[in-house]
Amino acid sequence: MNGIYFPGLGISLPNVPDGFKIFGVEIKFYGLIIAIGFVIALKIAMSQAERTGLTEDNYIDYFLWMIIPTILGARIYYILFNLKEYVGEGISFGESLRRMIDIRNGGLAIYGGIIAGVLVSWIFAKKKKIYLPQFADNITYGILIGQIMGRWGNFFNREVFGTYTNSFIRMGIPVDYYKSRGSLSYMQSSGIITDEMMNNTEIINGQECITVVPSFLLEGLWNLGILLFLFWYRKRKKFDGELSMIYILGYGIGRFLIEGNRTDSLMIGPLKVSQVVALLCVITSLAVLIRNYLKIRAGHIPQCHRPISRAEAKALKAARKAEEAKQEKQAKQKKENAQHETDTSVEESGGDPPEEEAPENPVEGSGESGEDEI
Repeated sequence: MNGIYFPGLGISLPNVPDGFKIFGVEIKFYGLIIAIGFVIALKIAMSQAERTGLTEDNYIDYFLWMIIPTILGARIYYILFNLKEYVGEGISFGESLRRMIDIRNGGLAIYGGIIAGVLVSWIFAKKKKIYLPQFADNITYGILIGQIMGRWGNFFNREVFGTYTNSFIRMGIPVDYYKSRGSLSYMQSSGIITDEMMNNTEIINGQECITVVPSFLLEGLWNLGILLFLFWYRKRKKFDGELSMIYILGYGIGRFLIEGNRTDSLMIGPLKVSQVVALLCVITSLAVLIRNYLKIRAGHIPQCHRPISRAEAKALKAARKAEEAKQEKQAKQKKENAQHETDTSVEESGGDPPEEEAPENPVEGSGESGEDEI
């Protein structure tokens, strides 16, 4: 019942739980994987920071800024385009609120997170006086890592899959998995599990399974390809912001194609929301890239911070620390000199400065005499 199978590839996973318990508290793999993804994304962004002239602190601060807004953005985006799951007849206010807050079983839309992340990035760069295109290139690696890992969270939740297929890449999910959770009727009524899937079930490992296109896996592999390309291309980039635009272009193309096969897409009327947004991303990023390439061809020299080697980055970091230590030492010495001059001045004046004598007749009504005049 808890198995996930790829019979065409000879892969059989008979027991794939969606979480575990610690001291009676259930921990979902979906949330845990996303949390690990944030940590890895931060680590990669920090490694790129030192190699492009920024500091690790910039990215630590940024990730502290963006964690909550991006999760909220991803959740709000999902809820807005899937309201029927949270608000409707027979769903109380308390139950509606509980469903909206509970993200352990999925329900985070990456586009909502990206939109929130872009807004946070713009505000952060303005406040910290950081050149945004350069900053964006460095965090792009982390965004891709988060997306790749997030798709494996979908794997544990048995979600983000496509239409029925009997091809070699098919993924088999036992029908009893959804029956045992009471979600089969909802999955069928919402069109996520189609009649075609139910009419073409396959017996795998003695269990009746629907066989579907593993869309989560295809998107994860596509994103991995974009990430590897960016790592290869980063020393060849022509202007700051190019890497982030290539990411938006590549991801938009892949998402548009893969989304067309999914059965659980968020909809706005007859259109799939993610395909509309993906198309806008492709058009916008392509326009920015072409515009900059034409300007470069015409002789314009843009800002371009290509990454230096790790050895150079370490030397730069050591030099920065030495400079900070030098400045700290100078500030300390300046303070000590100022204190020494003050002490010398006091000694030359013959001791401590005399205290002011209190007036013999305090001002009436001031309260200093101990008795207020009536």
